Amino acid sequence: MIQKTLYIVRHGQTDLNKRGIVQGRGMNTDLNDEGRKQAGLFFNAYKNVPFDKIYISELKRTQQSIQPFIDLGIPYEKLEGLDELAWGIHEGQASTAETTAQFLKLVRDWVDGKLDSKFEGGESPNEVMARQKIALDIIMSHPQEKTVLICMHGRAMRLLLCLLTGKSLSEMETFPHQNLVLYKVTYDGNKFEIVDFNNAEHLKVSSS
Repeated sequence: MIQKTLYIVRHGQTDLNKRGIVQGRGMNTDLNDEGRKQAGLFFNAYKNVPFDKIYISELKRTQQSIQPFIDLGIPYEKLEGLDELAWGIHEGQASTAETTAQFLKLVRDWVDGKLDSKFEGGESPNEVMARQKIALDIIMSHPQEKTVLICMHGRAMRLLLCLLTGKSLSEMETFPHQNLVLYKVTYDGNKFEIVDFNNAEHLKVSSS
């Protein structure tokens, strides 16, 4: 029976995150100083976890976020199924009152169950789920990998957590996140269970 523990994290902060600009699948941005600091804090907190494998998206901000683990010699694999949802024509564009309203309307559509809705040139939640299922099949097809680290993206992570827990994708907003926050999910051979929800303790540096 396959049993696994998945440590699922969102990538660290980028300048576009800081400026509130949507990135999506088409923006291959680097971590900024704060993002690199977050990566270091996460590594310090979890460097003793015996990860068997690391899975990341094809966007470099995910690899940069967990590079210290890769440097330990832990094998890693890039899966396009872990890429962020594509926001199409809005990626990298400065936020305006109009675009903010369009985003809010789209997310409302999704919450209302209109899961094929998307921006021009972008992806719908259903399209992202289709590629996530392929990625999950790959991750789950290696029973010897008991403890796995997955680094991905905010919106995509919400969708994956719906997929794992059997929720409708319309419930994606029930999974909050910030940069380099952790969701720890166990699989007992039958079902997935979130055992650590939106954990950011590693980012709280003591000032003492």
